[in-house]
Amino acid sequence: MTTADTVLRPETDPAELGFDADRLERIDRHFDRYVDDGRLAGYLALVARRGRIVHVASSGKRDLESGAPVEPDTLWRIYSMTKPVTTVAAMMLWEEGAFELKDPVARFIPSFADARVHLRGSAQKPLTAPLAEPVRIWHLMTHTSGLTYGFHHTHAVDEIYRAAGFEWSTPPGMDLAACCEAWATMPLAFQPGAEWLYSVATDVLGRIVEVVSGQSLDAFFAERIFGPLDMTDTAFFAAPEDHGRLAALYAPDPQTGRVMRYDVMGNAALKPPDALSGGGGLVSTAGDYLRFARMLLGAGELDGVRLLGPRTVRYMTRNHLPRGADLEAFGRPLFAETTFEGVGFGLGFSVVQDPVAGKSPTSVGEFGWGGAASTAFWVDPVEELAVLFFTQLLPSSTHPIRPQLHQLVHQALVD
Repeated sequence: MTTADTVLRPETDPAELGFDADRLERIDRHFDRYVDDGRLAGYLALVARRGRIVHVASSGKRDLESGAPVEPDTLWRIYSMTKPVTTVAAMMLWEEGAFELKDPVARFIPSFADARVHLRGSAQKPLTAPLAEPVRIWHLMTHTSGLTYGFHHTHAVDEIYRAAGFEWSTPPGMDLAACCEAWATMPLAFQPGAEWLYSVATDVLGRIVEVVSGQSLDAFFAERIFGPLDMTDTAFFAAPEDHGRLAALYAPDPQTGRVMRYDVMGNAALKPPDALSGGGGLVSTAGDYLRFARMLLGAGELDGVRLLGPRTVRYMTRNHLPRGADLEAFGRPLFAETTFEGVGFGLGFSVVQDPVAGKSPTSVGEFGWGGAASTAFWVDPVEELAVLFFTQLLPSSTHPIRPQLHQLVHQALVD
C-alpha cells in the first residue's frame, strides 16, 4: 500500500466538519458527466477541512489508450501550480535575510540591469526605451515585471519570445540560467509595476533561488520543501519506474470537444528537463500537493514542520496590486474566456477580494492558483478548507471547471 492510498480517503463523517454527505456527492455526479461524454479522460477532486479529508471524488482514466484508471497515486503535470512552490522557496530565503523584496533582480542576475521596455513597433522592429525603475523581486512574485509568455499571442513581445523558442516550453539545450539571460535581452511588455501580465517571472524567481542558495532548484525543493513535508512523489519529471503512473496529457478535439492525446507536450515529463522551470515544471500527486496546501492553511506549518512564519504567509496572501486593484482592472487577461473581477494577486497566489464581484461563493482572503492542464487548488482560511482538482486537459480555459468546483464545494457546507 502506498502513502497516497492511505492519504486519499475521507477521514471523518462529513457532518462532523460541517458538510452534507449527499450534497458532496454532487461533485462526483457533475464531473462524472465530463468523463462520460468525453470532455475529460479522468479527474480527481479532493476536499479537506480543518486538516482532515472530507471527500474524494474520482472517475475515468489516467490514460485512455491503455485503459489505466485514475488512482490515488496518479502523477499529474501540475504546470503553474509549481509557481506557489517556487514563491514559498524564495520567501523561505527572504525570511533568512537573503534579499529584500525591493531588491533589483539585477543584483542576482546582472543582465537584467540592461533590460529595455517595448514602446511600439513590430516584433521584427521594436522601438524600446530604458527602464524607469529596475525590475524588482516583488515584481516577479506579483507578475508585474513586464516579462511575458510566448503563448499569449496578444503583444509584439509575445512574438519575440516565440521567435526565440519560448512558447509553451524552453529551447532544447538551454538551462535555467541561459533562459534567464535570453529573457533579459528581450523587451519588457511595459515598465515594471505598471500592469499585471502572467509570465516567466516565476522562472526567473527560481533562478534567484538557485543563485542565493547555491543549489539547483530541484535540490533546494527536495531538501527544504519536499523532504520536510514528506512530498515523496513531487519532482521535475517522472522517474522511469513511475512512467506508468503518469497521466496522459490531452487537448480538446476542435470538432467534437472530446479529448485527444497530446504527447507533443506530454512526453516532456518523462525525462529530466534542460531548464528547471519554477513556473511550470513539476509533476505531483494529489496526496503530495494536499500536504503543501495544508502547510499553507496551517500558516506555514504542517505536522510540526514549519517552512514559513505565519505573518509571512498572511503577507503573501494579501492583494499586492497597486491601490487594491483586481486583476480585471490591472491585468492583461490570460485567455479571452477568463475574467478576474474581485480577484487580486499576492506573492505567488491569486487572492479573493470581493466574492460578489467575482460571482463565485468564495471567502474574502481565499488564495490559490491553477495549472495549464486544468488542475487547480485553493486554500480558504475563513472556512479552513483546502480543495484540489486534478486532470490533464490543455488549455485550462477549455471548461469552467474551477468556478463549478467552487459552487459544488460551497453548497455542500451546511454548518
